[in-house]
Amino acid sequence: MNYKKTKLKNGLRLITVPMKGTETATVMIMAGVGSRCETEKEAGLSHFIEHMFFKGTQRRPNTLAISEELDSVGGEFNAFTSKDTTAYYAKVDSKHFETALDIISDMYLNSKIAEEEIKRERGTILQELSMYEDTPVRVINDLFENLLYKKSPLGWDIIGYKKNIEAFKRKDFINYIKRFYVANNSVVCVAGKFNEKEIIHKIKKYFSKTKADGLPIVEKIKEKQSHPELKIKYKKTDQTHLILGVRAYDYNHRDRFVLSVLAVILGGNMSSRLFIKVRERRGLAYSIKTGKEDYCDCGYLATQAGVEHKNLEKTIEIILKEYKKIASAKVNQKELQKAKDYIKGKSLMNFESSDEVAMFFIEQETKRKKIMPMEDIIKMVDKVTADDILRVARDIFKPEKLNLAVIGPHKNGKKLEKILNL
Repeated sequence: MNYKKTKLKNGLRLITVPMKGTETATVMIMAGVGSRCETEKEAGLSHFIEHMFFKGTQRRPNTLAISEELDSVGGEFNAFTSKDTTAYYAKVDSKHFETALDIISDMYLNSKIAEEEIKRERGTILQELSMYEDTPVRVINDLFENLLYKKSPLGWDIIGYKKNIEAFKRKDFINYIKRFYVANNSVVCVAGKFNEKEIIHKIKKYFSKTKADGLPIVEKIKEKQSHPELKIKYKKTDQTHLILGVRAYDYNHRDRFVLSVLAVILGGNMSSRLFIKVRERRGLAYSIKTGKEDYCDCGYLATQAGVEHKNLEKTIEIILKEYKKIASAKVNQKELQKAKDYIKGKSLMNFESSDEVAMFFIEQETKRKKIMPMEDIIKMVDKVTADDILRVARDIFKPEKLNLAVIGPHKNGKKLEKILNL
C-alpha cells in the first residue's frame, strides 16, 4: 500500500494513505506522549487531557456540539491514551471527511480546558477508575506491568490515581499541553478515500502556526531480575485472574517478528497449544491467550487466563510446561506455517479498514520514526524458521525473566513460589 509522508516546517508529520475499494476515510492525530512521560504528581494527566479534548472549543463550545456534528454524519470517533502515545480520531463516509478533519483538528488545537468542565469530568474519571477496579480481567495487565517495572512511570496505571485525579488544576493541563502537544511531537494520518492534494493543503492551514518544542524525555527501563517474581492482589472475585510471562524485547529488536510467531504458536488463536491444553482438553478456562507487548526500551511475552480459584496452580503448571517444551524442541513446519499464515491473514484483513490502516502507519511513525510497509513485515514473518523459534524461546524462558501476577482471593504465595520456575 502506497503512502506519502509530508513534513511541515514546524516539524509536524503528515501521513496520507489513499485506499482503493473503500468509501470511508479516517483522520487520526497522535501525540508522542503517554503516561510514562508523567512525573509522580502528574500520573493520570495524559488520560485526563484526552477526556478534556472532547469538552469544547471556541467554535464548538461543549461536548454536545462536537458529538452532535459527528453523529449527524454517522461518524465513529474516539480517543485513547497508552503508555507512550495519545490519539484522537474520526472515521466517516468519505463525503463528510472534511467535517471530520475540521472537528478533530479543532479539538487537538483549540480545546478550552474550562475549569467547570475539569470539575465535572473529575467525577466521570473517578467512576471510570472504580469501573476498572471492578474489572479484574483488565486490572491484571496493570498489575503485571507494575510488577515488571515497579516504581518506573511505565509501571503506573494509565488512568492515574484518585489523589491525583482529585488534585489536578487547570494550570496543570495547560502546562502539560504546552510541553507535549507540540508540532514536532505530533503526527497526523489520513487513510481511505480522499483528495490528497486538498487534504495536505488543509492540514498545513490548520497546523502551520503550531509551535515546535522539546520532545518528551522518557526514563529508560533498567531491567534487573535474578529470580522468578510474584505479585498477588487480594480481591474477592468469582474467578482468579493471572498473567504469567517473561521479559523479552523492545519494539526495534531484530527478533520481534520471531517473538510474534512464537506467541501465536503458544496462545495466539483457537488452535494454539495453550488454548487446546488449558481450555479444550482440561476445561480450566474460558479464555486464555498469549501475546507480546513492546516499548522503545523493553518488552515482554505473557499468557493471560481466568480460572476457578482451586485451579490456579494447575493452570500455571500447564503454562510453564508449554514454555519449557517450546524451549526444548523445535516446532514442526506445519505448526510454524500455520502461525505465520495466521499473522499474515489477520494483518491483511485489517488493511481493509481505513481506521486500522491509519493506526498501522501513525503508530509506526510516532514510535519508531520510520515506517515499515506491510509487504516488508510479511517478508520478515516469512523468514522466521523453527531454529529461530527455538533460539528465542531458550533466550526468554529463563527463571530470571519469569513473572506472575494474580488477582483473586489468595493470600499465601508460597505454593506459587514453589512451582514458579523454568
